[in-house]
This record gives sequence, C-alpha cells and structure tokens, in this order.
Amino acid sequence: MHIEARLQQLGLALPAPIVPPAGVRLPFAFVHVRGTRVFVSGHGPQNVDGSIAGPLGKLGRELSLDEGYRAARLTTLAILGSLKRELGDLDRVRSWLRVFGMVASAPGFGQQPAVINGCSDLILELYGPDAGKHARSAVGMAELPFNIPVEIEAEVEIEA
Repeated sequence: MHIEARLQQLGLALPAPIVPPAGVRLPFAFVHVRGTRVFVSGHGPQNVDGSIAGPLGKLGRELSLDEGYRAARLTTLAILGSLKRELGDLDRVRSWLRVFGMVASAPGFGQQPAVINGCSDLILELYGPDAGKHARSAVGMAELPFNIPVEIEAEVEIEA
C-alpha cells in the first residue's frame, strides 16, 4: 500500500465513484483491463463525494492557470480512485504509459501543457521517475462535458 500511504502523507483522498448529473447515462467502463494493459476512460475533476468539482468553465476565461492545474490534480485523483476500485491496489500499477489531457480553452489560451502538468506532477510525485514516466499530450478543446475545465484519459501497465 505504498501509493495509498503516499497519498495520505500528502493529505490527498481518492473520490467516490462519479455521481453524474441527473438524466446522464454513462454506458462504458471507466477502467478496462486487457492483460497487463489498462485503459482509463476520460475523467474530470471530482470532489471526495464523487460529485463534479468546480470551478467550471474554460481556461483563459472563467479559470486561471492555477485553477486549471488544481483541476488536473483532482482529475488525476479521480483516475486513481477508478484504478483502485478496479485493481484493488494502486501498487499493481507498474508503469504509467500515456496521459492524454484535454483542456476547455477560451480563444487565445495556449497554456494547456502547464494545466496538464497538474496531472503529470502528481503521477511523478506518487510513482517516482521510473514507474511515473509517461508519454503525454495536452490539447485545447472548445467544450468538455458538463462544463468541466479538464478531462484526462490514461493508459497504464500493471503486474499480471
């Protein structure tokens, strides 16, 4: 339970499963395990109770760079929560392979990589430079579901 102990040392908590807005159907797996590869569907920032975390809106308009960075960290915690529920133990993650970060961006906002650093920094802080090393994209989007500022998907390798 090394990763969970590290989360506790940092004062971080994994959120409950997502509580989607009323009337929203989510007919897919948030985590899909295929052998030693794990595909993680897009997640957004969540509060500990599983509700969607604010502030909502676009970077460069309603949200500052710091707020976007924090949203990316919360999104990473949501991903870790889904991985924990599916795998039973976050220490089963042997390697972070890929992170794809999407940032709801107002026209002219071009600091998507700095926003998604909130995710990369937390992964590296928890898993270290070897297991935490990952390929990454950070792109701007005109809109994201539920007006969330950040959505992140990932791929990890686990112990068999």
